[in-house]
Amino acid sequence: MAKSPETEHPIKAYGYAARDTSGVLSPLTFSRRVTGDKDVRLKILYCGICHSDLHFAKNEWGLTSYPVVPGHEIVGVVTEVGSKVEKFKVGDNAGVGCLVGSCGSCDNCANDLESYCPKQILTYASPYHDGTKTYGGYSDHIVADESFVLRWPENLPLDTGAPLLCAGITTYSPLRYFGLDKPGMKVGVVGLGGLGHVAVKMAKAFGAEVTVFSTTPAKEQEALEGLKADRFIFSKDQDQMRSAMSSLDGIIDTVSATHPIAPLLSVLKSHGKLVLVGAPEKPLELIPFSLISGRKIVGGSAIGGLKETQEMLDFAAKHGVTADIELIPMDYVNTAMDRMLKSDVRYRFVIDVEKSLKAP
Repeated sequence: MAKSPETEHPIKAYGYAARDTSGVLSPLTFSRRVTGDKDVRLKILYCGICHSDLHFAKNEWGLTSYPVVPGHEIVGVVTEVGSKVEKFKVGDNAGVGCLVGSCGSCDNCANDLESYCPKQILTYASPYHDGTKTYGGYSDHIVADESFVLRWPENLPLDTGAPLLCAGITTYSPLRYFGLDKPGMKVGVVGLGGLGHVAVKMAKAFGAEVTVFSTTPAKEQEALEGLKADRFIFSKDQDQMRSAMSSLDGIIDTVSATHPIAPLLSVLKSHGKLVLVGAPEKPLELIPFSLISGRKIVGGSAIGGLKETQEMLDFAAKHGVTADIELIPMDYVNTAMDRMLKSDVRYRFVIDVEKSLKAP
């Protein structure tokens, strides 16, 4: 008979979990494994709220087994290390992102691309190597193999840096891979939310000229003045879209709602790249001629591997890239989820776990 979340491991843990497709989160006592030879245990200080957390809480992707403790933008302090751990010591600040394991033997893993491993282990709602389920960062502590724990740069804030563990690497990785990371590149960012605002900051830090596309005209001031984008285009205005035709080297599309991509392809130069990092629930319409006529590419990108994620954190620290956040207590999380659905946040909620989550 399967053990309960509270008894399957020896170390007691406490967090907030969804128990059914309502997605409503409430307190849960569960358990974590003992610290193995290669493990690092973190006391969680902050955890960002990602839209993926809501998808999992409501089982909108059909992948969830309940109860689920979300959270994969985790920053904390090391409280215990295994006897064979080499990279961390007690008292270090560290992070855990979207993954806590992979097969370690496929071509992707051999090339530091654990994010594309077919046997990747997600930080929550995923079966671990020992057959037990992973639980995420809406909790008081976490234990992970040191290979999947990230060193936290000294001058990178913990709270505003936490969302970089998902939003940061999700936008940094395609900019790097698709060659949009060079000074003077003309880069578009579609959508100005949790991912989009970080994409603007990352592209600017690389020295790109950035154009923001949004269906919300009211975001023009924050795009240009707040985020220092070079240009804002209201994407429903055909005249504005025509004025940008054939002007961009690449576009990072962060929108998760169904939307037309043909107009976006028209603003790419020949050989331009439209990279999807948002995940609409319905298929997007693609007209082949819009690609053929300019040898353009539509691609996709997930998070990066652990090596690239560490590179991203170091880059963010060097260039002062952080997320714009609203810091909340744990018991506000359901309200935050509702507000996130309405895009009522600028731009990322972060849970102050240390100060607001108290075990019974």
